Amino acid sequence: MNIGFLSILLLSALPAVSLFAQQTPQSLADAELPSLLAIYKDIHAHPELSMHEERSAAIVAKELKAAGYQVTERVGKYDKASVTCFGVVGVMKNGAGPIVLVRTDLDALPVHEETGLPYASTVTTKNDEGREVPVMHACGHDTHIAAFIGTARALAKLKDQWHGTIGFVAQPAEETGNGARALLKGGLYDRFGKPDFALGFHDKADLQTGHIGVTEGYTSANVDSVDVTVRGVGGHGGYPHKTKDPIVLAAEMINAWQTIASRENNPLDPIVVTVGSIHGGTKRNIIPDEVTMQLTVRTYKKQVREKVLAAIERIAKDIAAAGGVLPERAPIVTVRKDEFCSATYNNPELTKRLVAVWRKSLGNENVEIVDPTMGGEDFSEYSLPDHSIPAVDFHFGAVDPAKFTDYKQTGKELPSLHSSKFAPLPEPTIRTGIVAMTTAVLELMKK
Repeated sequence: MNIGFLSILLLSALPAVSLFAQQTPQSLADAELPSLLAIYKDIHAHPELSMHEERSAAIVAKELKAAGYQVTERVGKYDKASVTCFGVVGVMKNGAGPIVLVRTDLDALPVHEETGLPYASTVTTKNDEGREVPVMHACGHDTHIAAFIGTARALAKLKDQWHGTIGFVAQPAEETGNGARALLKGGLYDRFGKPDFALGFHDKADLQTGHIGVTEGYTSANVDSVDVTVRGVGGHGGYPHKTKDPIVLAAEMINAWQTIASRENNPLDPIVVTVGSIHGGTKRNIIPDEVTMQLTVRTYKKQVREKVLAAIERIAKDIAAAGGVLPERAPIVTVRKDEFCSATYNNPELTKRLVAVWRKSLGNENVEIVDPTMGGEDFSEYSLPDHSIPAVDFHFGAVDPAKFTDYKQTGKELPSLHSSKFAPLPEPTIRTGIVAMTTAVLELMKK
């Protein structure tokens, strides 16, 4: 045997083995960042409204295919059969093992961007009502997409470290609360397998980059949209005694609804009842026949939600009756089923398990337990009914550390999600999302 030739062969193989051994979620995130930043800027500059995410979905599908996933496009079914659902599912099978769902959202908001970024959106389009509106990724879904693609790439290169099936789900229409339901209605679990675990993430506008924020248990709220029509008897503003003034009745209702939280509800169970819109009347001296109101109602627990919605209707009808409104003209209270979003519940056991992993991969000081919010997130749908699928939806920081320090020291407010001035610091935000999600999946699917 030629010992010299064998030695050369062994030595030539060492760098490849060494490089392979060095592949980690962190190193792969660093390697992918330049191309992911280009994708991020492209998507940021070309945002799309809910239920219109055709371009964004095509980009995700292309990238998942390039990473080796089996991709299915246009997954999902809305209630309106004429509307296309741009859901994308990428599946990679790697032997027997658990099924893990990883989800991103795709849609943007009707907001005029004022960040001053060189890649800022200048897009305008017609909304579903036919009005011309500006469009902006004011909620950071563009960072989610980039981190989602980066995670898919990383896990495809780390197949020696996991087994089972990963389903990458790019979901439209999160902002309207009907995207996840559309995918499930379109047979997501029947077609691609019911997951053993579901994972989601969201950037956070009051957390510095490099940090993870997570909540054990309820992390976001049930969101109900409620329409109330108060029907009175209109007439001359100078003769109110000859009318049943719906404006006065509406004002009484608004105040009385706040007593649901202060006097009817256990204070340990948070609720919010907000009247965001009220319309009635056309002229100073005319008492109208009707007033319409739009409410958003936030709760966590199912039984609390049901109690609050019932109380809103009861109070409205009782006040109208006390004001002399006849039963046939009682207020009309409509809970909008098409705009309902269930509370998101982070499985406590799974949350603890992932927090331990994140403390190792990101550093103990970079993992924070954060307060739940009364915001809505339809990621909750993937673990329903009754949170039967263990799920965790976590946050990754999007704020420049210098600006975050200024915020903490001076109280100077940071632009919030949905603000026209919200601008994540892209590279570290995306990197943290990749590392956190990749390590979470590896933990759940490790060999």
